[in-house]
Amino acid sequence: MQRKIQSAPTIVYPESDGEPMAETEKHRDLMIDFIQMLKHHFESTNDVYVSGNLFIYYEEANPRKSISPDVFVVFGVEKKQRRTYRTWDEANTPDFVLEVASPGTFTEDMGKKKELYASVLAVKEYYIYDPFGQIVPSFIGYRLIDGVYQEIEFVNDRLPSTVLGLELGEHRGVLRLYNPNTSQWLQTSPERAEHAETRAEHAETRARQEAAARQNAETALAEALAKLKRLQAEKSN
Repeated sequence: MQRKIQSAPTIVYPESDGEPMAETEKHRDLMIDFIQMLKHHFESTNDVYVSGNLFIYYEEANPRKSISPDVFVVFGVEKKQRRTYRTWDEANTPDFVLEVASPGTFTEDMGKKKELYASVLAVKEYYIYDPFGQIVPSFIGYRLIDGVYQEIEFVNDRLPSTVLGLELGEHRGVLRLYNPNTSQWLQTSPERAEHAETRAEHAETRARQEAAARQNAETALAEALAKLKRLQAEKSN
C-alpha cells in the first residue's frame, strides 16, 4: 500500500488582530497625518516604504512573532502596497518607528517593544509620543548605537532624526515633522489641499485682475486713438 504524500500545511500570517487601530481619535489622526506626511515627503524616492498599523512578521513560519508599529519607515525596499511586512522577504527591517503612546501602552512601548526594536529588528531610530501628555516623559527618542538605544537630545525643542533628515517636534500643540533644509514644517494632507485651493483662488484672482487691466489698457488706447483722429479731422477742416 502506497503512502499518500500530503502537502505541508499552509502557514497563515494574519493581517488583523481585530483590535482598533488607535485608542482615541487624536491617536488615530496623528498616526494618519504622520504616515501621509512621510509618504508625501518621500514620494519621489523609489526605495522608501512608509506605512503604519501593519503587521511586521520577523520570524519565518512563526505567525506569533509579529509587531505592528503605529508608524514606520524602511529604506532600501520597493515602494509598493503590502498586506503584511515579512522581514525574510524584504531587504531591510524598519529604520524609523514612531509609537503613539498612552498610559495603557507606555510600559510595553518602553519595555518589550523597545527591546524588540533594538535587538531583533535593529530599528535605527525609535520615538515614543503621548499626544495627551499623560505620561512622563511624554516625548522621547532613541538612536541605535552599537546595538543599544541611546536617548536623542532635543535641539531647538525638537528631536533630530538623522534617518529621515527631518526633526520631530510639537507645532501648534501637535507633533509634526520639520524640514531643517527648508526651515518649514511638513504639511498634512488637509493642509496641502487647503493651501492648494488658496493658491488656485489667488491665481484666479490675479488672472481676473490681469484681464481687467488688459481691458482697461485696450479701452484707454482706443479712446486715445479716437481722440487723435478727431484732432486730425479738426485740423484738416
